[in-house]
Amino acid sequence: MAMKVWIDQDLCTGDGLCEEIAPDVFTLLDDGLAYVKEGSKVYSDPGGPEGLAVVAAGSEEGTIESAEECPGECIFIEID
Repeated sequence: MAMKVWIDQDLCTGDGLCEEIAPDVFTLLDDGLAYVKEGSKVYSDPGGPEGLAVVAAGSEEGTIESAEECPGECIFIEID
């Protein structure tokens, strides 16, 4: 069972809580918005639902916590 995650940048408030909680999954870029990453690859072009990243084993809990704490409610998790 694989967990995948993406961010709706239109809803992102840029607070950075996701990056604080799970820095291996989320990053803030120069535009002030959060994006998901998979290893060293940042899904910023495109972002949104097309920027769907696989969550590495061991990062699931932080990813879920980030989605729960996000003030913009912009983090979406999918389970395969």
